Amino acid sequence: MSVRYVLKQLFLLPGGLLLLCLLGAWLREYRPAAGRFCLLLGLAGLTGMCLPVSVDLLARRLETEPPLVPERWAGLHQEAGAIVVLGGGRESGDPAWGMDQPGYIALERLRYAARLARASGLPLLVSGGLHFGRGPSEARIAAGVAREDFSVTVRWLEEQSRTTWENALFSARLLQGEGISRVVLVTSAWHMRRARWCFERNGLQVVAAPVGFWQEAADGPGGGWLPEAKAFWQSRMLFNEALGLQVYPWLYGGAATAQERL
Repeated sequence: MSVRYVLKQLFLLPGGLLLLCLLGAWLREYRPAAGRFCLLLGLAGLTGMCLPVSVDLLARRLETEPPLVPERWAGLHQEAGAIVVLGGGRESGDPAWGMDQPGYIALERLRYAARLARASGLPLLVSGGLHFGRGPSEARIAAGVAREDFSVTVRWLEEQSRTTWENALFSARLLQGEGISRVVLVTSAWHMRRARWCFERNGLQVVAAPVGFWQEAADGPGGGWLPEAKAFWQSRMLFNEALGLQVYPWLYGGAATAQERL
């Protein structure tokens, strides 16, 4: 387990809010006012994460790429040379399958990419590395599901990446070596802005194909003001994605691209 992973879980949401609550509880004995403030702020943040209205608000700010309308699917082979689908986690050791399986987000992306591949005839690249250094890679798992469940053969496996930047960097190396400079990029709608930036920074033109929009999260019972466990998970993904949008240009804005390294 990497130090980066531990720090991410501790200080990003919801870990950061839980630490804030613990700090508030500890400070109450020494600095009651500061302790109450930290405790209330942490609890307010955790409560806000549970509300679908929070998901709706954040999703509308992140999901700026429009969906790829079905009328364009069959003609995508005229717009790009390949479809790239990004991994999105895994479920480890599911006894029903006897092996690891793509997580909910990864499966949603893969299903959409397979549909686009069948409609357009474009070859498919799946990107996703190892799980804490253990195989098989997310890409290899996804390729098996694409073949067995969606009747689509994956042409390229990108099995080294651990981050969105590495998804783009290593995918670009594979595709540019075969003369492909424009791709249909499949990832979650809330992740598309950062993914597009990474791929374009690494020399690939992008036709965005976002899937899994969360903008209508507040349309359910209670107008989105009733707490839901699903909203808690979605809020965590969206808050962390918003942070990633701010951090990536600082981390990689001056990095040499795949095209520059060739």
